[in-house]
Amino acid sequence: MDYQPSSSHSEGEEVGSRLEQNIGEEEEEDLVGGAAFEQARRLAYLLTGNSPMRIGRLILASGPGRSFPGCRQRRASLRSGEDVDPVPNLEGRKLMKSGEFGSDDFTKRPNWESKGDSAGVRNKSIPRTSLSKLLLQRELGHYTGGRERRLNQLVAQSMVPSTNADFIAHYNTRSYSGQFSEDGNFFYCCSQDFRVRMYDTSDPYQWKYYKTVDYIGGRWTITDATLSPDNRHLAYSSITTRVCLASTTPEDDEMHPLEFSNSRNHNRNAMDPRYGIWSIRFSGDGREIVAGANDGCLYVYDIETRTPVLRLGGHREDVNAVCYGDRASPHIIYSGSDDTTVKVWDRRSMADGREVGVFVGHTEGLTYVDSKGDGRYVLSNSKDQTMKLWDIRKMMAKEKFDSMAHKNYGTGFDYRSNPYTEPPTKHPDDCSLVTYRGHSVLKTLIRCHFSPPTSTGSRYVYTGSADGKVKIYNIDATEAATIDVYAATVGSRPMDPDLMHNTYHHWGDGTPAWQTCVRDVSWHPSAPALATISWNGFGLSTGTVTLHSWNSAGGKPKIYNAKLQADLLESEIGEYSEEDEEGEYAGTESGESEGY
Repeated sequence: MDYQPSSSHSEGEEVGSRLEQNIGEEEEEDLVGGAAFEQARRLAYLLTGNSPMRIGRLILASGPGRSFPGCRQRRASLRSGEDVDPVPNLEGRKLMKSGEFGSDDFTKRPNWESKGDSAGVRNKSIPRTSLSKLLLQRELGHYTGGRERRLNQLVAQSMVPSTNADFIAHYNTRSYSGQFSEDGNFFYCCSQDFRVRMYDTSDPYQWKYYKTVDYIGGRWTITDATLSPDNRHLAYSSITTRVCLASTTPEDDEMHPLEFSNSRNHNRNAMDPRYGIWSIRFSGDGREIVAGANDGCLYVYDIETRTPVLRLGGHREDVNAVCYGDRASPHIIYSGSDDTTVKVWDRRSMADGREVGVFVGHTEGLTYVDSKGDGRYVLSNSKDQTMKLWDIRKMMAKEKFDSMAHKNYGTGFDYRSNPYTEPPTKHPDDCSLVTYRGHSVLKTLIRCHFSPPTSTGSRYVYTGSADGKVKIYNIDATEAATIDVYAATVGSRPMDPDLMHNTYHHWGDGTPAWQTCVRDVSWHPSAPALATISWNGFGLSTGTVTLHSWNSAGGKPKIYNAKLQADLLESEIGEYSEEDEEGEYAGTESGESEGY
């Protein structure tokens, strides 16, 4: 395992443990100084992936004769083997035929149905044919009513974007997350330089940059962002107790801090100022924001009164992801944690502040959760290298979960630096519907999503991957497509020596290779196109946003800077544009983050 320099930690490296919250690098230098400290740090990472300070705390926390907490090996009784999650998944096939996840493949060959003594009557169905013929039939109006709607849905869901990139926008720091708005007219991207850039995507193939907002005083990176339902405000967070609320209007530069700690008022629902926020989401009515923090708690913040109104402490480890279950109401909340569970909360029955149910099945920590938006289906991504689909009707009751013997099925591996070498396994109490395998959840908290109903018929689930790809799965766990972002971007910008200090996991004098880790992906709600948000470049030292469409013409993609202002000709790839008055190729991005 390569040594990971202190300036190149991924998220949670410095704040991943409650025991480490107030220990800065300066304090470590005081305790272990100079070359001795550096040697100890390197040895610690080589052997365990933990810092010397954390090793010392683990020893103190474990006590005499006990093992390090969180470092136990998976139990031998855990079921393993290639047959644990069959593909195609039978439950997934049923869902695909149910109509809740797009149209089934009704372009089957016409068959015959017996009607009494007659020889048979031919079923009316759309004949098996090519996409181009289906489009022609739609234009000619061959089908009407419900069959026309099914045809439109089938046409849409077959338009899966390809590896060819329409354009590549380069950033001088790693890109962490980004999403289209629900109407598709807006896109934002969060980067490690504590900036969120906003784009007009009313034409999904011709983006227009129009605004950047900053997070002042952030820690490590911007961890998450969320758009209000009316697209008028953007909330974004860092590993602190403060969420910034900014207007998306270009001429409005005012930013409002939403303080979740609020300690001066002694609010019992407020955060301890030593902790930080990993994930935030607007409620469906736009009045509240829910946040997941690294103290194992969820917080609900009332925007009008500017105060936290609810604290939910049901997880044993960091809450890496939160979301609302239903866009139409703020009642159902889902949370995913490093304690391997997804928990379900109902605002209407929270007098005791407890969850109403639990999804059990992952064996490593959760990196993301996403709701289909119907209050029923939930998707999760995990460091056990799986994505799972859940049905709220099959969640485990809290009483049953509390009565279980809570065993640790995790391996204790460090997802930021180590590979995951375990065979396919299955939790003995797994209550998920479908399990998806084939992507890589390493290096960072990689995100997953349901595909949108308009442009895909909700036929797919998709995720980024640490191997530089986007994996798109059918609901039955079969692979629908792979988009190779690495192949689309490799060599698309020259190496900049000034940015090499931000290289991820590189130690030594050798030149780091071009690498890609797709952290987030967003499928346009109405067009057959998706945007990828990646750590990219030599040694993963920089970032990109790429657009991939179904009908891409191929060839070399257009190259832009972070503001979509430097359109380089193919013969000029490798030369930076300095036309921007701020000097941004992204020239305002020095590549220097405030990592600690």
